[in-house]
Amino acid sequence: MKFRTPSDSSSSKTSPVAAPKRFKMRVAEWLLDSPRLGENPNVKHIAGRLLKQPAREGVVAAQSRLGQLMCRECGNARDRRIGQDLLRQAARAGDLRAQQELGLIED
Repeated sequence: MKFRTPSDSSSSKTSPVAAPKRFKMRVAEWLLDSPRLGENPNVKHIAGRLLKQPAREGVVAAQSRLGQLMCRECGNARDRRIGQDLLRQAARAGDLRAQQELGLIED
């Protein structure tokens, strides 16, 4: 009896790594930009959690949005410092929104 062995091309499934990051980013941006949902603290918390991993992986837009969220919404100094660090990273990478936010914060 002859058994089929899976070929190398069919056994190694390549899924795009960027797709989950983009999906998380789009959902978080939609939540934050939604006029009705964006003001809810629970929604902001969820959006922050969605932005956390892409920001860690160096996605500039995620660093910018998460930095803004942390600087504006967090009550403790540690989170505001982390938010400012994220904004600085995004600003160094050329994000205009982060550069403007840093200008507002550091003036």
